Amino acid sequence: MQSETDTQEQTDSVDPFTREVITNALQSAAEEMFLNLGRTAKSSVIYETLDYACGITDPDANVVAQANGVPGFLGTLKFCVADSVEKFGRDGFEPGDVVLLNDYHGGTHLNDVAMVAPIFVHDELIGFAASKAHWTDVGGKDPGSWTTDATSVFQEGVQYPMVKLYENGECNDAVYDIVVANTRMPDITRGDMQAQKSSMDVGAKRVVDVFNRYGTDAVQQAIEDEFDAGEQLVREEIRTLPNGTYTAEDYLDDDGISDDPVHVEVEVTIRDETIELDYTGTDPETEGPINSPYAASVSDIRAFFQAVTLPQAETNEGFFRPLEITIPEGTVLNATKPAAIGTDWEGSAMAADLPWKALAPHLPDRLSAGHFLSVCATIVGGHDDRRDEDFLVVEPQPGGWGASPGKDAADVLVCSGDGDTLEMPVEVMETRFPLLFDTFALDTPQEAGHGEFRGGTGLVQDYRMYNASDGFITAGFGRSKFPPWGIEGGQDGDGNHIEIIRDDDGSIEQYSNLTNHELDEGDVARLVTSAGGGWGDPYDRDPDRVLEDYRDGYITREIAREQYGVAIMQSGELDVTKTETLRDCQLDTAGATSNGSSRGDSQ
Repeated sequence: MQSETDTQEQTDSVDPFTREVITNALQSAAEEMFLNLGRTAKSSVIYETLDYACGITDPDANVVAQANGVPGFLGTLKFCVADSVEKFGRDGFEPGDVVLLNDYHGGTHLNDVAMVAPIFVHDELIGFAASKAHWTDVGGKDPGSWTTDATSVFQEGVQYPMVKLYENGECNDAVYDIVVANTRMPDITRGDMQAQKSSMDVGAKRVVDVFNRYGTDAVQQAIEDEFDAGEQLVREEIRTLPNGTYTAEDYLDDDGISDDPVHVEVEVTIRDETIELDYTGTDPETEGPINSPYAASVSDIRAFFQAVTLPQAETNEGFFRPLEITIPEGTVLNATKPAAIGTDWEGSAMAADLPWKALAPHLPDRLSAGHFLSVCATIVGGHDDRRDEDFLVVEPQPGGWGASPGKDAADVLVCSGDGDTLEMPVEVMETRFPLLFDTFALDTPQEAGHGEFRGGTGLVQDYRMYNASDGFITAGFGRSKFPPWGIEGGQDGDGNHIEIIRDDDGSIEQYSNLTNHELDEGDVARLVTSAGGGWGDPYDRDPDRVLEDYRDGYITREIAREQYGVAIMQSGELDVTKTETLRDCQLDTAGATSNGSSRGDSQ
């Protein structure tokens, strides 16, 4: 084997074919880590929902390969590794070390626990394996750890400040015991911890195999070449975008403590081969937990950057070199300790949605209208009377996406920051937990998001407590007061919310944020996610498509008439004459209106 590597290391460059083989082998290592963790973890939010990511970096923390369930983790692994190296120094690692962290250095809320493991070849540090996964419970004041009413990170769980869980291959029992002692779900936490450690071992082994086969010099050269290729590829794509400065502003509903909206803004500058984002003017960090650490905001911004340039490309650190980000420290998008960060996805998702909103009118072939945006995360828990044990279910919820010119939007997909995450199948949920699902359906008839091209439909889902006691729900549904935005006269969406339907009297309570909210046997938690924004004036929609929407159950005859100017007879057929009359009247009204606004214009 050594003679093979010696031959490779004598070369000054790597041919393109070998480079592709090497980089794809490293990507395969990251994907094998991902599969290994998903198959062995005990938290359903990991193995069913896929709320985790795995990757490989070089010694300088540059991401070489990454496998994502959550695009919102696209940049956090870099920060996890970089801060670990800063703390311990390159000489502070030994083979078999594993660093555990989940605090601000990791970039997201405390439930997202990261591990970093050095990789050595012939006693030389050649890189790191890293992963980040959502653990069901890491302590804190409420079950599930993240809440909507925390005012300090110290209320949200135990912080692991880059400590070595393993040293020289030996488990640090003191750290291990502290972790297990500070969770409400010790068995699940043990399983997740061991699964994540196992994925580190798998990734390191596969990377070592690649280095041993092709030689250190060849692999490192291939990595650098791939960084340069990624940079060149995305710079060429940016050159096709229109130079200019574009702005957008928006509001987070509130911080969970006060009812005051939180102002955010961005200035986007496309300058030849670079994209610059400046969030100066954004409100300071808040008392409540919607604050996003810098790394979390950068990660979601990177996901936006890929979406607007080359969404199908395999990314690496070189891909993001043309992206320049300025977020003033101490703002809601660059929070500082000890600000609460439990629902940090509200801030980080907005960090990505703002430049999307700024550029969407100018890049309609690349970016849609606004989508439901919030993770709409929920924790449902209590005591399972069937098994005589406590349970916690953690899930994001899907919703409606935004329309584009020429295309209606997708229904009930997860938000941009959640990417490949999934809903747990109803059959699995009802088998494993004391819950019944009375409803899991499109939220129809669709009351918002109308346009020439229709915004996607949201979800309505009912969790009913069944054979459970001490039940509760925690949920954070942003984009409730400030709904998804339409474009070019398309209507806004209708906002996300939660309804609690009491079994004893049928009363209905409506919320956007809940923490540890009591659910009795038979009570229903109804989760309703927003329709996405529409594109174009609804009165410009093809009447045949409106009729199809009616027949498919998306809209009623009344909505067809009032929002689209389309008359549908009781027989279910299109009334062409009345439709022409309705639309002619609308044109006359629009022409007589001083501002010339069209029906459904939400801008």
